[in-house]
Amino acid sequence: MSLPTNAQNSDWIARWQRIARRIRVPLGFIAAALYVFALWQRAPRPAAVAWSLALVLPGVWLRAYASGYVKKNRELTMTGPYAHTRNPLYLGSMLIAAGFAVALLSWPVALVLAAGFTVIYVPVIASEERFLRATFPAFDAYCRRVPRLIPRLTPAKPHSEEGLPSGNEGASGAEAGTFSLTLYIQHREYNAAIGAALLYLSLLFLRPAIQAILHGAR
Repeated sequence: MSLPTNAQNSDWIARWQRIARRIRVPLGFIAAALYVFALWQRAPRPAAVAWSLALVLPGVWLRAYASGYVKKNRELTMTGPYAHTRNPLYLGSMLIAAGFAVALLSWPVALVLAAGFTVIYVPVIASEERFLRATFPAFDAYCRRVPRLIPRLTPAKPHSEEGLPSGNEGASGAEAGTFSLTLYIQHREYNAAIGAALLYLSLLFLRPAIQAILHGAR
């Protein structure tokens, strides 16, 4: 049995990306409809909403923290959260989505979100890794030290300790691999916090608003 070639892998990624683009919007509408339906079926339980914060808040924080390090397409980021996982932004999004599934106590919402993340993020991560591998010679060494998604407990050693240049000696601020508020604002990652806050407001007020609209229509 022959192993797939790089060309075959590229074709597979390209096909999956085309599928993901086609179903991304429908999946979003399905998830939103299930979200509203779950709220309409029953009011969120305070305990479930409280437990959801244990996932949502770390997810929002992780996305914010990672956005202050990453310089997309310009350099291979290996510090901060990127010393623990290669995809902290995607991991943060998954934590946020899982948190709201917990808040709703809805298996249909959880399954749709899981399917959406699998279908969309798997090809995106594969495509991004292909680009990084072709662009940055140090990427393979980085992959050997840092997991793709599930974070390691301790940060990976700096790249220079493997005998490869880190490119950060003598720099300061964002260039030295420290958190940069400028990058956080540039990436507009505050939108994740705003979105999470709006979703929690919807947990509190959307169901009463729907009931009031339906009651007024009678």
